[in-house]
Amino acid sequence: MKKISLLIAGCIALSSCYKLDTNPYSQVSASTFWQNEDQALAGVLGCYNDLKKEATFGLQFSYDGLTDIGLGYDPPGLGEVISGTFTDRSSIIVDRWQAGYDLIQRCNHAIAHIQPMTIDKAKQEGFIAEAKFLRALMYFQLTNLYGALPIYDETVDLNKDFADLKNSRSSVEDVNKFILNDLNYAIEKLPVSYDAKYYGRVTKGAAYALRGKVALYNKDWAGAIRDFEEIVYNKTNTYGYSLSTSYSTLFTMDGDQSPEMIFAIQNMGGTGFPYGMPMAFYMGTRSTFGSDWNNCMPSTRLADRYENRDGSPFNWNDYFPNYTTDNAVKKQAMESTQSGGTLTKVPDTAKLRQIYANRDPRMNQTLIVPYSHYLGWNANKERDMQLILATGVNENFGQIRNNRGWYTYLWRKFVPEGNLKGAITDRAHTPINFPIIRLGDVLLMLSEAYNESNQLDKAITELNKVRTRSKMPALNSGSSFLVVGSKADMSKRIQHERAVELAGEGWRYFDLKRWNLLESLSKDYIEKSITGDNLVTRGYQSRHKLWPIPGQEIEMNPALLPQNQDW
Repeated sequence: MKKISLLIAGCIALSSCYKLDTNPYSQVSASTFWQNEDQALAGVLGCYNDLKKEATFGLQFSYDGLTDIGLGYDPPGLGEVISGTFTDRSSIIVDRWQAGYDLIQRCNHAIAHIQPMTIDKAKQEGFIAEAKFLRALMYFQLTNLYGALPIYDETVDLNKDFADLKNSRSSVEDVNKFILNDLNYAIEKLPVSYDAKYYGRVTKGAAYALRGKVALYNKDWAGAIRDFEEIVYNKTNTYGYSLSTSYSTLFTMDGDQSPEMIFAIQNMGGTGFPYGMPMAFYMGTRSTFGSDWNNCMPSTRLADRYENRDGSPFNWNDYFPNYTTDNAVKKQAMESTQSGGTLTKVPDTAKLRQIYANRDPRMNQTLIVPYSHYLGWNANKERDMQLILATGVNENFGQIRNNRGWYTYLWRKFVPEGNLKGAITDRAHTPINFPIIRLGDVLLMLSEAYNESNQLDKAITELNKVRTRSKMPALNSGSSFLVVGSKADMSKRIQHERAVELAGEGWRYFDLKRWNLLESLSKDYIEKSITGDNLVTRGYQSRHKLWPIPGQEIEMNPALLPQNQDW
């Protein structure tokens, strides 16, 4: 199941994956490496390995904390960005810039050395196409964070040019042109699929999906429709993508090779194979394998977004009068008291279970809700755990402990149960693949592109595929609360569906920025606990839509000026 990760591990062992924090930036001389197909493949796989670094895509899920659907603290949870106290010297800002360019230079190095090799031409072009896709993906992420960027391609020789990387920032338009050129090449040269042992490598379908996403972000609706239709409707090739029949399975090891996955980071765990991402560490709790930190949490706002099973809006007041305005009512409905692990007061948990069970099924598949159960890890063995809202909660009592002591919902999605039957041995390396692009996301982006092109019926069709997969009623299927009659109505439906479908996958931040909704949903907003207590005040300012260029980068290269607006 993890063959691509094994190849990555082999690449590291071969040392072809040169470390970018050393000088002269290569552990293996180019004159002795880059001699045959196996070495070319190993070099490209080294580029994939950088995807799981925390400052590239390894903490992708943490971006949800910058939006209405999540919250977080400390650097892994992007706490300084949430509070608005970050500067151009903050590690969050500096590390993502540096790690992004490290991955780009790794791709450049591979491209430059594969181009002159005398190997099978089709394979040579395929290797280059993989590296160009990964380079495009990283540039796309960086430009969405920082705006205009300096462009460096494979003509850069770090052994010669390390001290002279002084390019000025190219406009966002020019960066996007560079990205699209890379993706055009990738689409032309990549295969539709690989042999099973190479599962996880970039395919032609992934390149179409990413190019469509770039078009969507740049409001090129026709271009987005063209590329998304290519892989959704198999226009010129049979891509074989389909929605998983089980939403929850997608985010476990059982979903690693689902036909819904278009491109995912291949994660691996187990003794001696620390090649995973830190979902357990930062999305899990003290009750998760390794005793973890829940730096990244879902918000109460996200939980309250999930509709009733019939598609009607959910409202706590329908069950507890004055719940939304009276914290005393919330505490009475939700909070327990205990002494030494013995509960002395418990709310009506049967009623709460019924309330949560009557919601969009994705809610309970994505979140650990109050008084629900989760298979945790305690005293070096599996243990059934329950989320109790009370002071003094402790995993040794069989309870799920929020590291902050906050009464919040917690992530179920991506968080390992037990020890994954021995597959996880390190809390920083969860062996569950993490999707960068999956079909559910593509269908919602296609729906958005159709809607913006005034093709409402087509937009509804694509969105309904995602809803009905999770047994939610289709839009325009009878009830008045399901009626969508305008482009504006549909935009709201798309915004909602992307929030609940993609929660925990880290794309909400970029969605809100491009929809110009980030400020209205963030500025001075106080995130509340389930029982109404203040948790986090968002310090969003208009200048935060683009992160600042790191100050030390400007010191080394003044051509990066001017700094982003108001920084």
